Amino acid sequence: MARFNALPPQSAKSFVIEAGNPDKAGSLEFATYAALVRQQLLTNGFVEAATPSQAAVTVQFDYNVGPPRERIQTRPGTGFGGWGGGWGGGWGGAGWGGAGWGGGWGGRYGGYGWNPYWGGAWGGGWGAPEVYSVTQFTSQVAMKMYRSADKASVFEGRAETVSTSNNLPKLVPNLVTAMFTKFPGQSGETVRVRFDPTRPDRPATVRPTS
Repeated sequence: MARFNALPPQSAKSFVIEAGNPDKAGSLEFATYAALVRQQLLTNGFVEAATPSQAAVTVQFDYNVGPPRERIQTRPGTGFGGWGGGWGGGWGGAGWGGAGWGGGWGGRYGGYGWNPYWGGAWGGGWGAPEVYSVTQFTSQVAMKMYRSADKASVFEGRAETVSTSNNLPKLVPNLVTAMFTKFPGQSGETVRVRFDPTRPDRPATVRPTS
């Protein structure tokens, strides 16, 4: 999340909310998300104006989810870890551990060297890492506040998350919460916000990104 602000400290400003994308204006979906923004502004000392002409600041809000992207990941394989190494270094190998049969018969019988015949057979086997694909989406909310009188911007912020879901009704509330965590924040700082949506009693953590 990144935020830039020129808001005076402890200012109680009247506001109105409008859609950053005119195509979303008037939709029930936008009204639902705008209500979340409205509540956060009220909590932070702002006052909703009766009409747009009476608002000291105009709040533009927008949301979107990007196209699906495939990400390749790996995880440890299952099984014996492969037949790798054959019968190992003969009777004097490293035992039964680790790579399945590949470690030899154990270290107690001395070394007779079957390795030239069986070494390296069946390498990889069941223990090879599994490669799989995950579909991910980047969801984002953006908010801009500008003075109604001269259109000067006083706050710009965006929050985004990467997840395996593109369900905006579930994602947008969390992104709005992130946007207003320690609002308005330090101008020009990009931070990572972590919190548990199921435990609102637990405070969010805010850390600068590396």
